[in-house]
Amino acid sequence: MTSIEGSNELGLINQKIIEDGEILPQVKLKDGSSVQTGTVATMLYNIQLYNSGHRGEVERELVLAIPTLVKVGLFDLFQVDEWIQGSNAGRKFVGLKAKEYLK
Repeated sequence: MTSIEGSNELGLINQKIIEDGEILPQVKLKDGSSVQTGTVATMLYNIQLYNSGHRGEVERELVLAIPTLVKVGLFDLFQVDEWIQGSNAGRKFVGLKAKEYLK
């Protein structure tokens, strides 16, 4: 089983969006790789934090999520350049970091 880069750490980060005592599992995809559930929801939450002025740790968490977001096809559905366009600073940050990752 192949785990996506950062999946174990994402498991801890993604706890911030769920009730205490709940656990978000990793799931195995058909290609045999494992991804951490809750990553998209946590990314959306972190974009809100970013847009309200939080940086540092929030930026690190957003960057850490990118390999999983790529693996699950988020950037196939919404192209990286679409993330970069517009006035949403957090979305733009994710798009720029995803573009760097995909190079």
